[in-house]
Amino acid sequence: MRPNLKACGQALITAMVNAVLALTLMLLVEFAITGTFQLAGPYLWAGLLIGLVIFFAQFWRQRHLCRNGQSAQESPDTL
Repeated sequence: MRPNLKACGQALITAMVNAVLALTLMLLVEFAITGTFQLAGPYLWAGLLIGLVIFFAQFWRQRHLCRNGQSAQESPDTL
């Protein structure tokens, strides 16, 4: 259970940072095109979708890395 919580926390942080950066980039492009900051619904949905995709991908990756790290610590002679 502990590796899953660690993987979830790291994946959540990564997803939030990337979703905020994507949303910021979309707003900057909107400002460059129109000259105003308009937080439209599609931008929020796109940021949420980006965050979810990155969360699930990072969770899967971090869980895999945590499991490999845990098995390497249990049997160091297999390296």
